Amino acid sequence: MTEPDEVVVAELVDEDNLPAAVDPGPIGRPLVDRHTILRPNAPIPTTADLPTYTEADFRISQETAELLDQSPPENTSRTYNSARRRFEAWCRENDRVHLPCTTATFVEYVGHLVRADKSPSTIQVAMSAIRSWHQDGQQPGTKEASEALRKHARGWAQRRTAKKAPAIRTDMLAAMVATCASETDADYPKATRDAALLTLGWGMLSRRSELAHLLIQQLTIGPTGIHVLVAFSKTDQAAKGNTTFVPDNPDDPATCPVVRIRAWLEELRRQGVTDGPLFRHINRGGTIRHRAGGPEENLLTPDAIGAIVKARAKLANLPDPSKITAHGLRRGPAQEIAEAGEDPTGQGRWKPGSLTVQKHYVEPARSEADNTITAMRRKKAAAAAKEAEG
Repeated sequence: MTEPDEVVVAELVDEDNLPAAVDPGPIGRPLVDRHTILRPNAPIPTTADLPTYTEADFRISQETAELLDQSPPENTSRTYNSARRRFEAWCRENDRVHLPCTTATFVEYVGHLVRADKSPSTIQVAMSAIRSWHQDGQQPGTKEASEALRKHARGWAQRRTAKKAPAIRTDMLAAMVATCASETDADYPKATRDAALLTLGWGMLSRRSELAHLLIQQLTIGPTGIHVLVAFSKTDQAAKGNTTFVPDNPDDPATCPVVRIRAWLEELRRQGVTDGPLFRHINRGGTIRHRAGGPEENLLTPDAIGAIVKARAKLANLPDPSKITAHGLRRGPAQEIAEAGEDPTGQGRWKPGSLTVQKHYVEPARSEADNTITAMRRKKAAAAAKEAEG
């Protein structure tokens, strides 16, 4: 007997009215590697968990773009640009890509600088300049290059003695300021400016870049000295500002910063200048040079500050004037402060606990003052004098 065929009940529908398929959702690829740590019962992260970015996530405003385009500090920009040009030229000579470069190229260039016996600080600057030139995520690795630099630094320190700018001591400052005595009306503005620059720079232990960027409105002259607002400096790249007090020197009006700054401000007012850059270029004939384009166009450059210091040292017939630099205005008073048993850190706007201050100023002064051989000789001399008296 034949079994009846199975009856299937079905409803005929139009194709356009088929029920929608269920979306199974994105199938993500697991995002794990050998560093992943999963807590108990925590799901394995996948690519499906990543956010979905839109164009808005990558756009910045015009104001922010202009902020990013602003130039870095002049000294930093000049140094980095020079280092980058040398690296690019080396890559071109060696048929290598300079940007973005490979880690091997980066390491080989550091090796090239080591073989050329460049100073560790020069190599470190070159490494920083090259890496900061690259976009995020494209920088070459530093492990091998840093290790090569460390090995080179140890040997280099044994072979070389650091070159230090001669310290401009009080007597040297007086001799340099004495050259600022004006003989003619045309000489007076320049002589007055230079005397103010030297005495203020010495009193505030200034870096040449700090002097170059000072504005008239950043000075407040009080009864006993000058309060100077240093808007930004080498140790204040965030430009939080730091106020330094420069005391007057009533015992020696010739080197008194208050006397000299007052005279320079009076000359500026006489020529119609009451704000903006404090130290400016002076034309032949004694007129202050004005340039269109804003205050920065009228600033003396750090190099110009250095040239003024060197010129005054030469006029004062100081020993080896060619070796004297603007850094001497910082090093000289720092040494004298340390020799007096005080700490120059605050006056010179070094970072608190600066190793530079300890190594180059405080410790040398302390070792000289507390030297055991010197103390022994003093005791022997005192004992001999006592015996002679007896």
